[in-house]
Amino acid sequence: MLKDFKPVLKILLRFIVIYLVLLFAYQFYLNDSKACGLDPFSRLIADQVASIQKGIGYATLQYDDVKNEQVWFYVKKVYVTRMVEGCNAVSVMILFVAFVFAFYKGAKTFAFAFAGLLLLYIMNLFRIVGLNIVMRDYVEYGKMFHDFIFPAVIYGTVVVLWLIWIKLFALKNENS
Repeated sequence: MLKDFKPVLKILLRFIVIYLVLLFAYQFYLNDSKACGLDPFSRLIADQVASIQKGIGYATLQYDDVKNEQVWFYVKKVYVTRMVEGCNAVSVMILFVAFVFAFYKGAKTFAFAFAGLLLLYIMNLFRIVGLNIVMRDYVEYGKMFHDFIFPAVIYGTVVVLWLIWIKLFALKNENS
C-alpha cells in the first residue's frame, strides 16, 4: 500500500525539505541584518515603492525607524503606512519556490521559478504602492484592502502560478 503513495510522499518530502531550508536560510539572513534596522531586501522594496509613487505623482518621504526595524511612508506629507519585514513577500516567494521545486522538471523548473519570482516581486511592489495610495486618498477602505484585497491578489497569483506549473509543465509528460 505504501508503494502506491511513494510518488506523493517523495513530492511532499521534497516540498518540506526545500521549504525548511529556504525558511532557515531566510531567518539567518534576517538575524544577520537585525542591527541595521529593516533588512536590506525590504529596504530595497521600500525605496522602489517610494520611486514608483514619486513617478506617478505621489510625493513620498521615508523615515527610517532603525530601532523598530521599519520604514514609515509619508505620502503627500501624510503618514500612511509602515514597511516591515513581512511586507516584502519573501515568505510567499519561499512557499512558491518550494512548491515548484517539489515537482522538479529540470531546467524549466529554474526558468519558471525565476519568472514566477519576478512576477511576484513586481506585484508586491504595486501591492504596496496601491496600499499607500488607498491609505492616502481612501483611508476608509484601508483595512479592507490591507487585510483582504491585496492578500487575495498576491496569494491568488501564487495559486494561479502553481496551477500553470502543474498543468502545463510538471504533469505534461504524464498527461500525454
